[in-house]
Amino acid sequence: MASVYKSLSKTNGSKEDGPANGVKKNKQRVLILSSRGITYRHRHLLNDLASLLPHGRKDAKLDTKSKLYQLNELAELYNCNNVFFFEARKGKDLYLWMSKAPNGPTVKMHMQNLHTMEELHFTGNCLKGSRPILSFDSKFDTEPHLRVLKELFLHIFGVPKGARKSKPFVDHVMGFTLADGKIWIRNYQINETEASKVTSADVEEGLKKKEKRDKTGGGKETEISLVEIGPRFVLTPIVIQEGSFGGPIIYENKEFVSPNQVRSEIRLKKAGRYNARAEQGIERLAKKGELGLRTSGGRAPKKDELDTAELFA
Repeated sequence: MASVYKSLSKTNGSKEDGPANGVKKNKQRVLILSSRGITYRHRHLLNDLASLLPHGRKDAKLDTKSKLYQLNELAELYNCNNVFFFEARKGKDLYLWMSKAPNGPTVKMHMQNLHTMEELHFTGNCLKGSRPILSFDSKFDTEPHLRVLKELFLHIFGVPKGARKSKPFVDHVMGFTLADGKIWIRNYQINETEASKVTSADVEEGLKKKEKRDKTGGGKETEISLVEIGPRFVLTPIVIQEGSFGGPIIYENKEFVSPNQVRSEIRLKKAGRYNARAEQGIERLAKKGELGLRTSGGRAPKKDELDTAELFA
């Protein structure tokens, strides 16, 4: 009843539609879950990504892989407007679904070359729950489907200010790069160190800069560098649907080759090599038989009385 009263009071005009301070609050919550059949590496990667998304809500594994529209109900149940879903196939292939619930769009991508934080052993580190800086390649603004992907990445990986379990610090950068039709995602720590000592050739210039800093009241100069933290993975877009886990397909990657097709071609290639070797063996035995060089059990073959060599000896 309280929610009904609140909605009615808003419609009656007792409260203004906009926020009190005039700043619209960015409310983004992400539902993070996976399907049955994921491996331990997939599970570790999911945990690493969940730790980078303090505005996320982890849920148990989904039992179905065909009725994905049920994720909209789960998102509504947990008050989430984004869905981040891992779908495992055959214990080998991993697909990533990103959706804006409940109206869409939805993107399905194939995940490759994934490495978790435990595997990489990088020296970088960041505060858990801190907000990232999202760095996008300029190519994301060239195509319509790339702009849709960029917007979804902004909503899911961009931690809103004042979000649940988030810290008011920005100490790492997430990079999204386009190359070879794939999206390469990396995570870096923002490392600040004091500037190194100047060389003898730059002593005078350094002294002048120091005098200027002292006059203006500036602090010490710091060098900013990026140190990779992890995890890292590569995404290949497959399809973009207009709705949330349904609806018409508005984009399809014609260059994408299914991993099942790749494995099938590898098996056919191996089978072709075996068939070629078998045919060569049969031809070799036939040629030896024609020349009379074949033996049975290491003994000389029995001579036939009607053989040409016996009749015309």
